[in-house]
Amino acid sequence: MRHIISATVENKPGVLARIVGIITGRGYNIETLNVAPGLESDISRLTMTVSGDDNVIEQVTKQLNKMVDVIKVNDLTVDAHLEGEYLFATLATPKSKRGQIIELLTLLKADVLSVTEKDVIVQFCGNADAVDRFFSLLRPYITDLSRSGPIAISKNG
Repeated sequence: MRHIISATVENKPGVLARIVGIITGRGYNIETLNVAPGLESDISRLTMTVSGDDNVIEQVTKQLNKMVDVIKVNDLTVDAHLEGEYLFATLATPKSKRGQIIELLTLLKADVLSVTEKDVIVQFCGNADAVDRFFSLLRPYITDLSRSGPIAISKNG
């Protein structure tokens, strides 16, 4: 099962490496990872997705909570939460397909950031399913892609 783990941590060198070590040390792959400063510059919010058994993920979150530099850990998968992803893509836009591609981008509510004779660069935000749909619909035209993976926040505070 896919788990979204959110951690509030002290923004110090080595904290991320120790957290990653706990997850990978148990033989699990971190599928996505996002880290950025939060409300205060010395505190960061880490959001990662990890696939694994519920019991193992529970043990991992308990171990993370014991770390000195970790303030709080939540497995958001079991909580009411909101999540979203961010995607940048470069799309090849041959003249014969350009109108069709732009129309599809408009229907999907993607933002066009840059236009050249040969391609467009777009951004798209949505939940994982929406980003997956966007990707599958435009896959034949995508020449470059950068995808954030989910970021999430608990509805319970």
